[in-house]
Amino acid sequence: MDFEIVGSISTSMNTPHTEGSSFAVCINNDGYPASLEVGKIYEILVDEGADSLGYFRVVDESGKDYAYAKERFYPLSIPEALERALFRAA
Repeated sequence: MDFEIVGSISTSMNTPHTEGSSFAVCINNDGYPASLEVGKIYEILVDEGADSLGYFRVVDESGKDYAYAKERFYPLSIPEALERALFRAA
């Protein structure tokens, strides 16, 4: 998989919600104030390549998916019923 590294990694996958996705709250948007909102919950898309490099792939405020350093997020463990509700709301 090819990656373009410009502060964040992008392959412009625009991946829809997938089984195995998880969620995390943004805790650091330094350098990306227009792209990430501190305190906002983001869906973490499945991307083994990004994960192996220490990144989470999220659909940011631009509406496109990018990979951001994992340190910018706090992973959440949520019940399945809440996960379904979040998918419906997105």
